[in-house]
Amino acid sequence: MTAPLDGIKVVDLATLFAGPLAAAFLGDFGADVIKVEHPAKPDPSRGHGPARDGVGLWWKVLGRNKRTVTLNLSDPDGAALLRRLLADADVLVENFRPGTLERWGLGPAELHAVNPRLVITRISGFGQVGPYARRPGFGTLAEAMSGFAAATGEPDGPPTLPPFGLADSVTALAAAYAVMLALRARDATGTGQVVDLAIIEPIMAMLGPQITWYDQLGYIQPRLGNRSNNNAPRNTYRCADGRWVAVSTSAQSIAERVLRLVGRPELIDEPWFATGSGRAAHADELDAAVSAWVAKRDRDEVVAAFEAAQAAVAPVYDVRDILADPQYAALGTVRSVPDEELGEVRMQNVPFRLTDTPGEIRHAGRRHGQDTDDVFGALGLRADELAALRERGVL
Repeated sequence: MTAPLDGIKVVDLATLFAGPLAAAFLGDFGADVIKVEHPAKPDPSRGHGPARDGVGLWWKVLGRNKRTVTLNLSDPDGAALLRRLLADADVLVENFRPGTLERWGLGPAELHAVNPRLVITRISGFGQVGPYARRPGFGTLAEAMSGFAAATGEPDGPPTLPPFGLADSVTALAAAYAVMLALRARDATGTGQVVDLAIIEPIMAMLGPQITWYDQLGYIQPRLGNRSNNNAPRNTYRCADGRWVAVSTSAQSIAERVLRLVGRPELIDEPWFATGSGRAAHADELDAAVSAWVAKRDRDEVVAAFEAAQAAVAPVYDVRDILADPQYAALGTVRSVPDEELGEVRMQNVPFRLTDTPGEIRHAGRRHGQDTDDVFGALGLRADELAALRERGVL
């Protein structure tokens, strides 16, 4: 069947993570995504992290399902070409510092004059307005300012940042969702609009009721390591073979099953055991019971015993475990993607399944500017015009 976003044209001007990942999510479901990069300064993600034979591997994930072109937007001829490219586009994704596109004559007013139906998605560290709007912003700053880092880590340790682009990834999902809402609104109104997305906000929305807790109780969520202030036992526990498992007891019935399994059923009769917060107040005692039992058994034995008792447990995986796990295999969570440079590349698949119109990763990220002549040739530029623009550094 036709992909849900078949016929939707997306122009991706963004660099690094949040914007390009949002565009990739749209491309997964059939949108024609055209990735625009500077002729001399490619998206920095091409050089981030490990590479194979000089080919950046992170880019292969972020650049999936995209055609790649080069264009110098700060050159008036480059700006003019972008306006032509956007004349029949549905979505623009950009993450320049606020005011940059306006300086090049590419602000929302100018672009909507060319194409009133265009959805302009603007991703920045701090949003388009406010005292911090023009500051450089990255996901790390959002992880710090959202409250995430302050609540993450051991109680006696420092605030802890994630070892991957968490805020950027959450923002990418929020941006793709916002784009779909704007396209749905356009179906009714016939006109596009501007999506203003600050990276500091989506991750804060995922952090639960911390603001409401403070507003109503003056309560500030502390760092608890792998514990929770909502229930216990909830932690990671080391097995006899040196591997780890994670245990969750959000439901009362699960907590009771865990304590029976580890041989401490008498704790279930304690008055404090009847609520999650009561158990959390006695986390030391509960953790001691679970960790002592787990420490005597290998991980596979622990997992099997928990499953037999219908208690909630998960092995703590690294990427090797993920690739060998039968549940991920059944879901198709990881797939091999064809690639012109590396042959095939394994990566995470589309993160959910639609029964009738599933998403698909058709190819990994392409070479810098690989589709420039095809894309701009389709706008009517002749080969000699493309060569002249390339000579001047516009392409």
